[in-house]
Amino acid sequence: MMECYLDNSATTKVDKEVAALINRIMLEDYGNPSSLHSKGFEAEKYLREAKKTFADLLRCKESEIFFTSGGTESDNLALIGTFLANKRRGNHIITTAIEHPAVSQTAAFLETMGARVDRLDVDSKGHVDPAQLGSLLRDDTILVSVMHVNNEIGAKEPIKELGALIHDRQPGCLFHVDDVQGFGKLRLIPKDCHVDMLSVSSHKIHGPKGTGLFYKSDRAKVTPTIYGGGHQSGMRSGTENVPGVAGFALAAKLINGDMEAGYARMSALHDIFTEELTGLDDTVINGGDVPYIISLSVKDVRAEVLLHALEESGVYVSAGSACSSNKPAVSATLKAVGVEKWQLESTVRISLSVHTTEDEVRYAAGKIKETVPMLRRFVRR
Repeated sequence: MMECYLDNSATTKVDKEVAALINRIMLEDYGNPSSLHSKGFEAEKYLREAKKTFADLLRCKESEIFFTSGGTESDNLALIGTFLANKRRGNHIITTAIEHPAVSQTAAFLETMGARVDRLDVDSKGHVDPAQLGSLLRDDTILVSVMHVNNEIGAKEPIKELGALIHDRQPGCLFHVDDVQGFGKLRLIPKDCHVDMLSVSSHKIHGPKGTGLFYKSDRAKVTPTIYGGGHQSGMRSGTENVPGVAGFALAAKLINGDMEAGYARMSALHDIFTEELTGLDDTVINGGDVPYIISLSVKDVRAEVLLHALEESGVYVSAGSACSSNKPAVSATLKAVGVEKWQLESTVRISLSVHTTEDEVRYAAGKIKETVPMLRRFVRR
């Protein structure tokens, strides 16, 4: 039986070269980067090199790069930190109806603290309307937060167009982008798109879990949300996760080094997968802007049932999104794009990576075509 891991939007397998680097730092270069002896200097060197790597990739200053525990912390820092720092200017925040819970739940929390939050609608493909954003922008709007690629259906938002609109209409408003699902697959240069803050997560690009990046432009006024030793210029206190940061930087370098080829390869695999499913009745693919996230609704088969049936054949997918918790919940994204009622309980997510093979994709599609009719017999009798 083949093991076929197709849940890469939840997490990815750590690259062997990245794992080797992390292991070496943990066992040999284990100093605290704040220590004044040679072990500390050696650890600090990894942090400096990582900052340079990300500054080069994002074409920004090294001083604009901060390391966090992951995408969730970076999103929280962007929203809460901006709200705290800019309350005198205003309390209006704009986001979308399909954000990851790291943004949507943080925005809901800020509403309890006095923020006024508007949520942009999306069309059936998950796209926001720039015109609606323009109509909602006002003098007291302090932040707009829009994800680059949706984690459930792969909808890609027009970040450059939105950034230009915000910059033109309300130049004092800050623009945050959750790029957790786009980084390493789609190139996004913050300054080219008028993006003031960017969130990235290591474990989505074959790096270690528990490590993330927060890009903050010099013009962005943000209040820290974690206090302590004043690390990272006081923006994010806490001893830096040196092995994680170094591994994250190496993973970013590897995946960005051949991004276009990797994307083309995933596009080819996407086409093979969807062609293999031709003939499977009563199925719908939702969204679909990017090839590496496939949201598949299968009528008369509950997502959790299909997930576990496929697992018995060595195929690993997720029920909607596995990024928030392992507790089943109705997808806010699927509701927002207006899918039929049956799809809310019958949608699985297949997500590819640069390491996914053609054999794996064909095997998985074959198992879905084999398993779905069998499961439907129990429902349709």
